[in-house]
Amino acid sequence: METIVVALGARSYPIHIGPELLGQPALYGTDARQICIVTNDVVAPLYLQRVQDALRGRTVETVILPDGERHKTIATFTAVIDRLVDARFHRDACLVALGGGVIGDLTGYAAASYQRGIDFVQVPTTLLAQVDSSVGGKTAVNHERAKNMIGAFHQPVAVLADLATLASLPARELSAGLAEVIKYGVIVDAEFFAWLEAHVDELRGLDPTALTHAIRRSCEIKAAIVAEDEREHGRRALLNLGHTFGHGLEALGRYERWLHGEAVAIGMALAARTSLALGWLGPRDVERIERLLTRAGLPTRATGIDPDELLEAMRGDKKADKVGLKLILVEALGRSITARSPAEAQLRAVLAEQLK
Repeated sequence: METIVVALGARSYPIHIGPELLGQPALYGTDARQICIVTNDVVAPLYLQRVQDALRGRTVETVILPDGERHKTIATFTAVIDRLVDARFHRDACLVALGGGVIGDLTGYAAASYQRGIDFVQVPTTLLAQVDSSVGGKTAVNHERAKNMIGAFHQPVAVLADLATLASLPARELSAGLAEVIKYGVIVDAEFFAWLEAHVDELRGLDPTALTHAIRRSCEIKAAIVAEDEREHGRRALLNLGHTFGHGLEALGRYERWLHGEAVAIGMALAARTSLALGWLGPRDVERIERLLTRAGLPTRATGIDPDELLEAMRGDKKADKVGLKLILVEALGRSITARSPAEAQLRAVLAEQLK
């Protein structure tokens, strides 16, 4: 097992990375006597009993939700809160998010809201959640027209990234997680990007050594950025590479057409192409980004999407402000920037070409 610390003073917490962590009670980082495990109907049959056994001796409630991004809603959030109220959970209770990014985001928002904030533990079971959404304290549910529009910053008390859970992932879900891994190389670490080019086949084959390195390096990068800029007033915005495009695509696809990582992959390709059109990123780097995404099993284009509809959805993204769109673009592999209101003519031309 390896442990990385997200350094946030009194709110610092560990990210534990390794195999067979679910059954180790000490790693959950809480002495709460009231525990509510929130999971979904895909993950529960695989891992719920193991977590329940690890937390034996406490009062443990369980909420099993339907699987899928379309269920990351206020209505589902309310169902979790209802269970806490019905079970008379106190302020010193703790929630455990057992699942992927949807479960982690929703559970975290419930923890942030219940009695103005209680503890929660992230137990991510997908690669995407292990390298990205479980770390950093962003919690949210979706509005039907905009992703993650309703939420709060609320840090977990611990993250347990159990590598053994990745063996149960469908290949499509594993690829979706690789999109977020690739993102880290593009935004800040060209050496890591080159390592991914050399080892992407091993990652898709679930090689444990390659997976451990990729997850550890991704978490190291995110932990450092979050420690520097917890509430996204500056550098943390770089973690949104591909996400403004991607969140717009997800909303247009009613959260069913693409997995989050797939939409982010298309978004990264669009960001690379926009950076090229603006004269920042060279064509060889664009080609390397798109080739690695393709080798990871990810899409780089979206067909049948109206560019004007995507632009309108992007303008409704929570990262936009009174100045307009705020995109993360790329100057070179390992060096990214925040672009406020990029030239719309070039942006429209890129969307028209890439979305046809």
